[in-house]
Amino acid sequence: MRRILFLLIASLLTASPLHAAEKVNIVTSFSILADFVRNVGGDRVNLTTLVGANSDVHVYTPAPSDAKRIADAKLVIVNGLGLEGWLPRLVQSSGSKATVVTASAGITPLKLGSDADPHAWQSIPNARLYVTNIGNALAAIAPDDAEFFRIQTKAYLEKLETLDREVRDILAKIPPDRRKVISTHDAFGYFAAEYGIQFIAPLGVSTETEPSARDIAAIISQVRAAKIPAVFLENISDDRLIRRIAAETGAKVGGTLISDGLTGEKGPAPTYIDMVRHNIKALTSALDH
Repeated sequence: MRRILFLLIASLLTASPLHAAEKVNIVTSFSILADFVRNVGGDRVNLTTLVGANSDVHVYTPAPSDAKRIADAKLVIVNGLGLEGWLPRLVQSSGSKATVVTASAGITPLKLGSDADPHAWQSIPNARLYVTNIGNALAAIAPDDAEFFRIQTKAYLEKLETLDREVRDILAKIPPDRRKVISTHDAFGYFAAEYGIQFIAPLGVSTETEPSARDIAAIISQVRAAKIPAVFLENISDDRLIRRIAAETGAKVGGTLISDGLTGEKGPAPTYIDMVRHNIKALTSALDH
């Protein structure tokens, strides 16, 4: 009889909500935020990302299924700073009662023309603020798991602090006069400001078309005049043009810099930490003697 009573109590405890708490539904706008949430939320959250790996959050067109994902969410985490211009209307149309949290809250934005530069995550100290904001948001929305989120946040912040020191130590070995590159990216302002790399916009190049002979000549002149050691020009897809710039200037042509989203698992940057390490390796291999 005592054994039957014990088994009955055990089965009731197993079925208790305390032991089978539902995972909280979280939606993030794009892959970098998703990685932050994954590191903080672990197995306590049910995570959905609207703009997945290898996709551009700037030009994303929401699908009808995205409205349902947001309607089912308890928390929606966005970058803010004007990155997700398509998102407010999606949240409104979904009828969602979810709490919307801006991960970049508290960051003083740089300017990109007349607008805020949304790429604040490219500075690791900023990324640490994102993670702190996310940890606080998860703890508020799921207080029963608040201690778990606090521990996870602390552990991940320590990893990011180590990464920040790693980046600074690597760049310290490169002479300041060599810390400059030409790139068609407009996504590295925060990285440049934080780590002392000068990103110089190329002359006469439109990112929408292949550069003309005159464009190439202008770039070559610019590289020579500014003594730029590395060129990252992703819109030049013709290897002959890349070789010409390198041959005529002595500049190294770097690989792809990853800026606005992570790669898939088999790519070079499936996580934020992988992305930073990939970029710093590409930059230093091009800038180092």
